[in-house]
Amino acid sequence: QVQLVESGGGLVQAGGSLRLSCAPSGRVFITYAMGWFRQAPGKERDFVAAINGYSTRYTYYADSVKGRFTISRDNAKNTVDLQMNSLKPEDTAVYYCAARETSSASHQIRDYDYWGQGTQVTVSS
Repeated sequence: QVQLVESGGGLVQAGGSLRLSCAPSGRVFITYAMGWFRQAPGKERDFVAAINGYSTRYTYYADSVKGRFTISRDNAKNTVDLQMNSLKPEDTAVYYCAARETSSASHQIRDYDYWGQGTQVTVSS
């Protein structure tokens, strides 16, 4: 049984920073691609960032967060982080960690096999 547990969400003022962390348990290997998605109230779940399996440098971002967010993985600790800088009120959402049983990252929700419960990020203006 694979479980993904997110942490690090909270309330921050616009322009501030937060760091989210995803800690997989169970059979999540370093070969798995990992992604972050978010869902704002009344909106669909959207892609935020992803990183290939094995890799610590093949990363992908939504245009809306490029240059502000950084996804990274620590294969020794089996964790995936999302560093969020220059936060804006429109970044307010529940953020979800996801894992894919292949090494190729994807921006498609349907491509991911496991999901966390989500962590709330609120950015005040």
